[in-house]
Amino acid sequence: MHWDATVADMSVVILVRHGRTPANAQGILAGWSPDVHLDDVGREQAASVGARLGPLRLAAVVASPLERTQETADAISAAQRKPIAVQADDRLGECAYGEWTGRSLKDLSRLALWRTVQDRPSAVTFPGGESMMSMQTRALAAVHEWNASLGERAVYAMVSHGDVIKAILADALGTHLDHFQRIVVDPGSVSVIRYGRTSAQVVHVNDRGSDLTTLARAARRRRVQADVGGGSGDR
Repeated sequence: MHWDATVADMSVVILVRHGRTPANAQGILAGWSPDVHLDDVGREQAASVGARLGPLRLAAVVASPLERTQETADAISAAQRKPIAVQADDRLGECAYGEWTGRSLKDLSRLALWRTVQDRPSAVTFPGGESMMSMQTRALAAVHEWNASLGERAVYAMVSHGDVIKAILADALGTHLDHFQRIVVDPGSVSVIRYGRTSAQVVHVNDRGSDLTTLARAARRRRVQADVGGGSGDR
């Protein structure tokens, strides 16, 4: 589907990284491994995000199909005044790490490709997996198509994975994928992008505690634009 930028006057996209899993705690690259669930800390993080987003009337909750993202999305949906069905989108799934899947980050850091992942991710295709460029492309397609589908002034949540969210943020910030390792996205964190017809503004990155109720008010603004002088902070 081609994204027509004139369709959505403005959308507020709340990007949520899933809560912590045993793989996160143990330094294992889970990728698309099945049966990777939230641990106790991760469930607390998911419940906390749900409580923070509860006052917002979300137009949708969209999530990667993997268990850890679905469990986080379920907590967000359940906290809504009127629970809404979680919609799965494969394009928000973790990068397909191929032969790296299930291996420890400590071992992977000794490989030559690791340095390229850190310094020039746009050149990386994981052995037996996908390229980081294709991961970013599919994720951005999902964002733009959901923006268009939900319509102007929609506020909605997307639950995904660290590298995917960082790639989306890098695009919104106007920075190359090769710089996306400079962005930090922790488990259970919230990042927010406001999309206008021709522009985007990053409102939150790796946020784990601020008041998010102002996002509903921001969605009522007619245009995404930078305020002269930096604005009042009332977003």
